[in-house]
Amino acid sequence: MADEPGAALPEPTTQGSKQRFTKAQHLLRHADFERVYKQGRRHFAAHMTVFYLERPSDAFGPGMRVGFTVSKALGGAVKRNRMRRRLREAVRFNGGGLGVDADVVINPKRSLLTAEFADLRNQVARAFVVIEKTLKSDKTLKLENMLKPEKTSKKETQQN
Repeated sequence: MADEPGAALPEPTTQGSKQRFTKAQHLLRHADFERVYKQGRRHFAAHMTVFYLERPSDAFGPGMRVGFTVSKALGGAVKRNRMRRRLREAVRFNGGGLGVDADVVINPKRSLLTAEFADLRNQVARAFVVIEKTLKSDKTLKLENMLKPEKTSKKETQQN
């Protein structure tokens, strides 16, 4: 039946096909994008640059919020929208990185259009792993610094 011309093809079943990239996972406000650019960190990959910034866990629910910026320098509207769709699908496939509360902005490079989708998915997954490790290690360092007793200088101990 599927061999007949015009017959509907079955939908591919992949592990990521049931996941959704919901509105709550989108970074939408201009102010949020600006905050990530100005205060956040960067991760560089072959086909994209990823900016990220930890946010308070009580704000906007758990997990990452992801936004995409595709400048006009990368091509016309058709090319830019294709880049955005490919990135959105790669993020959806990777589950949106629910391990940490962060805002993420992905800026594609021109090479994203010709890249294999599997390679793109791997780069997005790797970026999410790096973000998660970095932010978790930062939290650990902050906690350790808070728990350490303050060191007193030799001058202070001599005065007492």
